[in-house]
Amino acid sequence: MRPVLVYTLLRVLLFVVTGGLLLLLGLSNPFVLIVASFVISGVVSYVLLSKQRDAMSERISNRINRPKPQSD
Repeated sequence: MRPVLVYTLLRVLLFVVTGGLLLLLGLSNPFVLIVASFVISGVVSYVLLSKQRDAMSERISNRINRPKPQSD
């Protein structure tokens, strides 16, 4: 479960940092701030967090494809 947690925490951190930077740059409308932060952090995470995203998807895929115990 660790790769999922790491990726999620890094995504949240990127969103918060992006929102803080936009706020410092003078963006004061809350709706526009949230939408812009979401879009910008999504693009940045696509580039910067590819290794973490791959680890997370591998972990999820392995868990889904794990053989189920058979009951008699």
